[in-house]
Amino acid sequence: MPRNIYDEDHEAMRASAREFVARTLAPRAEEMIEGKSIPRDIWLEAGKQGFFGLDIPEEFGGAGVDDYRFNAVVAEEMSRFNAATSSCFGIHSDVCPPYVVDLGTEEQKQRWLPGMASGELICAIAMTEPSGGSDLAALKTTAVRDGDGWVLNGSKTFITNGYQADLVIVAARTDPSKGAKGITLLMVERGMEGFVNGRKLDKVGMDESDTAELFFENVRVPDENRLGEEGMGFIAMMQRLPQERVGAAVSNVAHAKAILEETIQYAKDRKAFGQPIGAFQHNKFLMAELVTKIEVAEAYVDDCVAAHAEGKLSAVDAAKAKWWSSQVQNDVLDHCVQLHGGYGFMNEYRVARAWRDARVTKIWAGSNEIMKELIGRDLGF
Repeated sequence: MPRNIYDEDHEAMRASAREFVARTLAPRAEEMIEGKSIPRDIWLEAGKQGFFGLDIPEEFGGAGVDDYRFNAVVAEEMSRFNAATSSCFGIHSDVCPPYVVDLGTEEQKQRWLPGMASGELICAIAMTEPSGGSDLAALKTTAVRDGDGWVLNGSKTFITNGYQADLVIVAARTDPSKGAKGITLLMVERGMEGFVNGRKLDKVGMDESDTAELFFENVRVPDENRLGEEGMGFIAMMQRLPQERVGAAVSNVAHAKAILEETIQYAKDRKAFGQPIGAFQHNKFLMAELVTKIEVAEAYVDDCVAAHAEGKLSAVDAAKAKWWSSQVQNDVLDHCVQLHGGYGFMNEYRVARAWRDARVTKIWAGSNEIMKELIGRDLGF
């Protein structure tokens, strides 16, 4: 089925992203795996190519594009390369900028947005804590008012870009008596005394992503680094999670689709019992099912992208896209590994790394169980 949501301008952006992958990312794939991070010069090159400033107004160094479809085509091409790079770039360019653009003061925008657009300021958002993930309203990191600033204490974990982050949006409890209405967002900058970018976490997959723990011990954060109104942090996060979730859905489908295409070719080339393994009826029927699953998921996600570009995507529909795309991705990649046989279990094959990388997508951006809870509530239960 043809995809009808993208026009010539979007496809031109796709071509630029694809060229960036081929020229800059692909030759250094092994380097990123071994270093468990994306080197700084690659971040700067991505910024130079305009991939980080799509949501950022032109006066602050961005493209000022009010069309989420451009974000989506970039995410697709990065995901076709690997899931981790798409995740790191997506947090930096897709998730973090809207917070500053929508909530920041003029001074904050001038101070941070140009560096975010250029890739000079690597960004992260710190919600998840060691004691809990999806239950954001129960976070324990605290910020206590002290004169013209705040004293921040606590820790965060599983933070994408955390090890290299220069700028972190931190959700902290500023009024324990108000529950979800007592959470405020603070911008913590590298070099603030008491702020420690912890070790790179040893993950099952996503090797290229410098996921880390963050520690805050009596970090003095000036009130001029408060993002948005005091006590409105939880609402701000809830309002912007649909963009994170639809972005995750875009990446999930594109990632699985690329590996499935490679698997289909492998099934044509690999011979067993005198014929291509794809010619066996079981494998032929299986790949027919997998292609259909991907295309049906892609169609729904495309509709969500189009709705989001028009400002009409609901949190519930974003939750549907997130959980379903991650489930389809994992199902498809599991079969792709099986179709590769023993080679599918070798890290030198992309299918093996993709299979490992995909598992976390059912957990992050709100676990699939939480997504179903949101959908169930919308049904009146």
